[in-house]
Amino acid sequence: MKTSKRTMSRQKQVLLLLAAILFLACAAFGSYWYYKYQTRFINYAKSEPLIPVQSTAEIDSDYDTIVVGTDPEGIAAALSASRNGQRVLLVDGYQRTMLGGLMTEGGLNTIDFNYSPEQPSFLATLRPVKLLNKGIFEEWYSYFNTSSFDTTQAANRFYQMVAAEPNLDLLMGLQAMAPVVERSGDQAVVTGVVLTLPDGQEHTVHAGAVIDATQNADIAAAAGARFTVGRNDTESGGTQFMASTLVIKLSGVTQEAWNKMLTHGPDTSGDRMSIWGYTEARHYESTRPDRVKMRGLNIGRQNDGTILINSMQLFQVDPLDPQSVAEGLRVGQEEAPRIAEYLTTTFEEFSGLSYAGTASELYIRESRHLIGEYRLKLADVMENRVHWDDIAYGSYPIDIQSTSDGRTGTIMMKPERYGVPFRTLVPVGVDGLLVVGRSASFDSIPHGSARVIPLGMATGEAAGAAAAFASKQQISFREMSHSKELIGQLRTMLEKQGMDLTPHHVQEPAYLTHKNYKGLLAAASLYLTSGNYTNDGWALDSPANVQRFFNAVAQLSNAYPDLFPNLSSSVLSHLDDPRQQALDLSTATYILASSIFGRDQVTPDTSLAELIDRGWIAEETLSQISDPQSLTNGDYFMLIYDLSQSYLHLELDASTI
Repeated sequence: MKTSKRTMSRQKQVLLLLAAILFLACAAFGSYWYYKYQTRFINYAKSEPLIPVQSTAEIDSDYDTIVVGTDPEGIAAALSASRNGQRVLLVDGYQRTMLGGLMTEGGLNTIDFNYSPEQPSFLATLRPVKLLNKGIFEEWYSYFNTSSFDTTQAANRFYQMVAAEPNLDLLMGLQAMAPVVERSGDQAVVTGVVLTLPDGQEHTVHAGAVIDATQNADIAAAAGARFTVGRNDTESGGTQFMASTLVIKLSGVTQEAWNKMLTHGPDTSGDRMSIWGYTEARHYESTRPDRVKMRGLNIGRQNDGTILINSMQLFQVDPLDPQSVAEGLRVGQEEAPRIAEYLTTTFEEFSGLSYAGTASELYIRESRHLIGEYRLKLADVMENRVHWDDIAYGSYPIDIQSTSDGRTGTIMMKPERYGVPFRTLVPVGVDGLLVVGRSASFDSIPHGSARVIPLGMATGEAAGAAAAFASKQQISFREMSHSKELIGQLRTMLEKQGMDLTPHHVQEPAYLTHKNYKGLLAAASLYLTSGNYTNDGWALDSPANVQRFFNAVAQLSNAYPDLFPNLSSSVLSHLDDPRQQALDLSTATYILASSIFGRDQVTPDTSLAELIDRGWIAEETLSQISDPQSLTNGDYFMLIYDLSQSYLHLELDASTI
């Protein structure tokens, strides 16, 4: 049967109509994309006034849960507990005028994200990135959806979320806080908090659970919880912390100025709210180089024509000494105008900007590390582990900043995704209390990743839900931490309230199957190597040289001066250029043995036998060395591994090795 002319005409009309629709859709899509491209650096948000924070007029003597600290982790904990039916008291002992702590008072307005390993592939640039954990952090973040945020808007959003909870009381401006502790056998039990009110009166508040969201875990420490401090979990030669920072503010940032700042050079990049780069800033000549240095700039934009710059590094600040913190703040405030002048006179893009002050608090990266029912190890992060009691996931790089004695920092490595167990929130020896945020039970090296705020908010949200769950089940946090069944119910509870606890699949890193992986884990745990963002910086199969190995032993000597008391550069005196000299087994073991016993006690010919006889070097390690005359980095890492186990007694991770 032949198709009629009328039918053919209709088909042509339909095709033309579809073509027109397709053309219009493509034109609309192209226009939209062109608009997005052209405006990708423009901030359209308007400045808004700070909403005054009002404390609850009358505080009761009993609550279900007390959350101490109004940093983002504490806000997440309080919201989570309240939304699960708990009567919650959220308190703060700093003289703060807004909620958000480090993010607002501290001026840290650029977010270190925990990205999911599973990102959109189709039209990825047009689709939002996927974040780990979601929950209350994503609820708060959805208000901005930018890499940096306006601190006033952030504080207002936190306050609006808190004020919307009818079961949540807020008390700011306390002069002091201390835990109420009772003894139960060999356990301490926290049953409340003694609050010194703004007028100086004391008020004791009892609760079924206390969540310590202070930056330094002050309540837990006062209750008798045990901690390592700074890097003393891998060092015996004193306590070192990552450097603190005082955020600097500059004003006068127009759109034209922002566009110029973005085009500084190949090392600099950014978007409409953030710029990172300007690595030359590290050449700033400080008036107090022992106390203040600069690194590249991390710039976060505000809606009022100002920017916040996270770059200043403050050394010799003890975060557990209020006088030291106050002195560090004073030193930073004195240096800040000089830094601003340097930026505005050195970089043409900054020439129209003016110094506008600093944040009111220091950005302190590290202090106490809780000893909890589980301690997050470097192995957990390097192996992308999941655990039966994970209540959050992390993926931020292990970012180790310069230390308080001036040693430079590094990016240790970049995990795909690792789990954070509930047990890391539960102090050993103290019940009725959970610790959230950066002072939870993390070794100092993995803490470089786990310390970021989005992960801290996830631990806070989990703690708030756990407080409600423990109350309903009439069980302690310690009992929960030992029960797979109970933690399974807690995880289900968290997922129902919006958290994503799916253990996303990740590929096994190549370094895990390397014969020298145990050595790599030991060397990284001792801060002797780093893999950078690409996880290949440690170059396991590359040839080692004498100078590099000597430098590694020198770091061990600095960390453990009592164990390596005799290290001397004279051991290299017979070499013209140790950097060009291949490291052989005899030289390596002589450097090690002489640093322990002294050059007058061992020789290059006797050192290896001495270390073997003492059980400090294993025959298995030696059997895996392909060429004793030219060791690889992986070979000498294995020598370090043997020493770390038999001589330093370093606990890397029993389940791994």
